[in-house]
Amino acid sequence: MRKRNDSFTGEHDSFATPLVKDCRLKENLRLGGKATKDHYPEESDKGMKRLSRRYGFSVRLRMMLIWILGLYIAIPFLVKLCPAIQAKLVFLNFVRVPYFIDLKKPQDQGLNHTCNFYLQPEEDVTIGVWCTLPAVLWKDAQGKDQVWYEDALSLNYPIILYLHGNAGTRGGDHRVQLYKVLSSLGYHVVAFDYRGWGDSIGTPSEIGMTYDALHVFDWIKARSGDNPVYIWGHSLGTGVATNLVRRLCERETPPDALILESPFTNIREEAKSHPFSVIYRYFPGFDWFFLDPITANGINFASDDNVKYISCPLLILHAEDDPVVPFHLGRKLYNIAAPSRSLRDFKVQFVPFQKDLGYRHKYIYKSPELPQILKDFLANSDQQ
Repeated sequence: MRKRNDSFTGEHDSFATPLVKDCRLKENLRLGGKATKDHYPEESDKGMKRLSRRYGFSVRLRMMLIWILGLYIAIPFLVKLCPAIQAKLVFLNFVRVPYFIDLKKPQDQGLNHTCNFYLQPEEDVTIGVWCTLPAVLWKDAQGKDQVWYEDALSLNYPIILYLHGNAGTRGGDHRVQLYKVLSSLGYHVVAFDYRGWGDSIGTPSEIGMTYDALHVFDWIKARSGDNPVYIWGHSLGTGVATNLVRRLCERETPPDALILESPFTNIREEAKSHPFSVIYRYFPGFDWFFLDPITANGINFASDDNVKYISCPLLILHAEDDPVVPFHLGRKLYNIAAPSRSLRDFKVQFVPFQKDLGYRHKYIYKSPELPQILKDFLANSDQQ
């Protein structure tokens, strides 16, 4: 019996051992599973957060793209429905750069031989004017008033009427630097802000700008005696200049020469070539949406047509790297002007400035060759 009991006990033990191991394995699996379950929510939360962030970024990006696309499509319709917007973009007279200069004090810009005053071309219109003397007269000019400056225009020095482009004022830095260069070369320089620019009063328009220029020209001629008077236009001011000179030639009082710096052919071609138009240039109906509203505002600046009626020496200056008014427009204007019948008895010259010089749209005044170019051209012009 003992043997059988012992045998049974041994068998029982050998049978129980796998059960115990199996129970322990299940317990371990249960505990391990619990630990895994306890750890999984943390990893799961992190994954969900990452997915949420990615989804949120995707939604925001999609909404931003939809908003940009909507704005891109809406702008042409807005311009078409409100042509005054396009006029503002052409003139940019609301952009006053630099902002914090006192136009009543040109001496603050280093022009200590310049007088500021105001003219009234017509009722409710007042324009601010700077009259800069030749540099050789700067000592005599100290402390002098407007009357003295007006009388000085009759001294034996040539006079340049400067017509600036859009944006900014007569106190813009590149404009001031040009006045200094011309003054150092012995020229009077008369510059002004069109109605609606700077501290001038009035509403901008092509007709109004041209009339302002005509008024200042007549004011100069009434005081200049026999001194030559040249007209210099830059950028948008070249459109004003050709308008003015055409009118002067039609009334048989042409200037002694016309100088165009960075000119264009007409405002439609310039608007189409302007860097701001790049994103819409191939937009369906570009002309109808963007160019027609410009002409609907009476803005043409048709220099390509005006040069056919100009009868005075013409000099065109243009930098090959001009990003605002493309070089090819200046060249095209010259090609129209050169064979013109009205200019056949006058010198017509085109002076390009190479791309590597970096003069771009408004830095031709930096050219060391400019003084000689002007001297040669204007000397020949005075003989015609």
